[in-house]
Order: sequence, then structure tokens, then C-alpha cells
Amino acid sequence: MAQKPMTKTQLIAAIAEKMDADKKTATAALDAITDVITEEVSNGGAVTLPNIGKIMCRERPERMVRNPATGEQLKKDADKVVKMTIAKALKESVNE
Repeated sequence: MAQKPMTKTQLIAAIAEKMDADKKTATAALDAITDVITEEVSNGGAVTLPNIGKIMCRERPERMVRNPATGEQLKKDADKVVKMTIAKALKESVNE
């Protein structure tokens, strides 16, 4: 059975413990990292998190899609999606 994902509160507590700091400092660090990643990716850039992966924005071209309920073909405009490529180190640590 799958575990529930770690909540933000649990993540902040874990970061504070690893940093030997208080939760306020850990919250500020997490918020700063989130802001930097969001800003960089929304501007079309990419961010590499060592031993975790790479977060990037990718453009998808205009394409034809099908409505599964009616079978009707629709044209979907070009858009952007956020992609994350997982680092080899993380993949290997999960499979140990």
C-alpha cells in the first residue's frame, strides 16, 4: 500500500531538523527555493536540483485532440507544460 505524501508541515519540520535550525528558518528557505524555481521556469528556463532532477518548461505545438465522450476532433492551441526529469542518483537510491 502506498504511503501518503509528505505534507508541507512535515517537510518543513524535516528540513529544520537537518539544518539544526528552527521551523521559521526552514519555512523561509523552502519558500525561497520555491520562488526561485517558479520564477525561472515560468520565464522559460530550467532549474537543476542536484541528485534530484531537472525542472523545465517545454512548449507543446498546436495539435489535434479527440473528445473521448463524443469522438469529435478538436484543435488544441499551442501551450506550455512543466516537465521534471529525475536524476540518475535518485532513481538508483529508490531501487536499492
